[in-house]
Amino acid sequence: MGRPKKFSREGVLDRAIPVFWKHGFANTTVQDLERATGVNKSGLYSEFKDKEDLFLASLERYLTTRGAGILTAQPLGWNNIEKFLRLGFGPNEDQKGCFSVNSLRELAVLPPEAQDVIVTYRRQLARLLMKNIEAEKPKLNAAAIADAVLTFFDGFCIEQNLRKSKASSERKIRSLMQVVRSW
Repeated sequence: MGRPKKFSREGVLDRAIPVFWKHGFANTTVQDLERATGVNKSGLYSEFKDKEDLFLASLERYLTTRGAGILTAQPLGWNNIEKFLRLGFGPNEDQKGCFSVNSLRELAVLPPEAQDVIVTYRRQLARLLMKNIEAEKPKLNAAAIADAVLTFFDGFCIEQNLRKSKASSERKIRSLMQVVRSW
C-alpha cells in the first residue's frame, strides 16, 4: 500500500495555474511545477499522467472558477459585460491578461484536448455575452456584438502582457462600451 498523498488536487492546480500563466505551457518545466506546488515529481505523476495532463486540468480548473459567473449576475446587461472585460487585466503582475487567451498563443504545442476545452468555453462565453446583450435590446444583432466583444477581449488580454498603463487600458474598455451601447 502506498503512502497517502499529502496534497489536494485542487490545491496543486491552483498553484500550477500561475506558473503556466506566467511561463506558458512550453516554457514551464516539471521543476517549476514542483517548486510552485510543493509536490515532487512522483507525487505529481501519481495524480496527473504527465505535464500535458496537469496543464489541461489547470486550464479546466481556471475556466470553471473564473469569468463566466460575472456574465450570469442579475440583472443581465452592459454592466456585466464591462466587468467581464476588466478580467482581462489579470489578477497581478505575473498573471496578466487571461490564462486561456494567453494559451492560444501556444496552440501548436498545447495538448490537443486543450484546444477543445478552449473552444467549448468560448462558445459558452459567446452565449452568455449574447444573453447580456439581448437584455439591453440593441439595434444590431446580439451575436455580431458578442463576436466583437469577444474579439476585443482576446486582443485586450494579449495586450496586457505589454508594459501599458492601466489608464490607457481602462480608456479602451470605456470606448468599447460606449460603442456597443450605441449598437
